[in-house]
Amino acid sequence: MNQTLVVVVLFVGAMATLPWLVRRLQQRRAGVGTAGSSTSRGLSAVAVGPQQRVVTVEVGPEHARVFLVLGVTAQQINCLHVLPSVASHAPTVTSLSSGGASFSREIATAISSTEKSSDG
Repeated sequence: MNQTLVVVVLFVGAMATLPWLVRRLQQRRAGVGTAGSSTSRGLSAVAVGPQQRVVTVEVGPEHARVFLVLGVTAQQINCLHVLPSVASHAPTVTSLSSGGASFSREIATAISSTEKSSDG
């Protein structure tokens, strides 16, 4: 009788810990995928109809990020446009967003470079 009770208690304990163990293994497996920095991020979604959206997603490894503009419907997903990483344009964007003084400096630089190229 005692042996049967011990087996039943161990079986019930194993069944109770099984969901926790499965969840733990799934989290570890997902963690391995993010270690390579190749995660994707949904940046924006705009509804253009009852079941249609235009979604912008950032994908790829850290050194070669790409932005995808996707058309998403209930039946399919279409790639509408592929945008290169913003890293090459980052100094201009950050300087424009940092304040009015740097914005006016950027405009002056753009105007002077335009004037120089039209003169020569």
